[in-house]
Amino acid sequence: MVKYLSEEWRAEVEKRLREQLTPEKMNNLTSSMNNLYLNCPDGKSHYFFVGFAGGSVESVQVGEGEGPKAEFVISGEYEVFAKISRAELGAQKALMGGLLKLKGNMVKALKLASLSDRLNKIIATIETEF
Repeated sequence: MVKYLSEEWRAEVEKRLREQLTPEKMNNLTSSMNNLYLNCPDGKSHYFFVGFAGGSVESVQVGEGEGPKAEFVISGEYEVFAKISRAELGAQKALMGGLLKLKGNMVKALKLASLSDRLNKIIATIETEF
């Protein structure tokens, strides 16, 4: 069991994404996404960044604050992201329901929604303490 958004959690996410997401499964995507978690249990904001190059995982980062620049920035409450990471809520449903806010090209983001769901399904398999 790893603590959500910890370095151990990040390492496990990166390991599983690299093992389970082939460039073909990710449509040879080159993009980046930064999730900005607001109102975390420690009272701070945290981020979870994933970058892809040619469909391969290039970078997975977590930390305090706003994080690195990304093509897409998705912000929302910690608990909303936790529900997505536990597979209790779909990311697309959360976005369309106004629970998450997106900065970036909405048309491209909607096209990438199924790829984002693949990431979240893998993340949901990690035994995590929230």
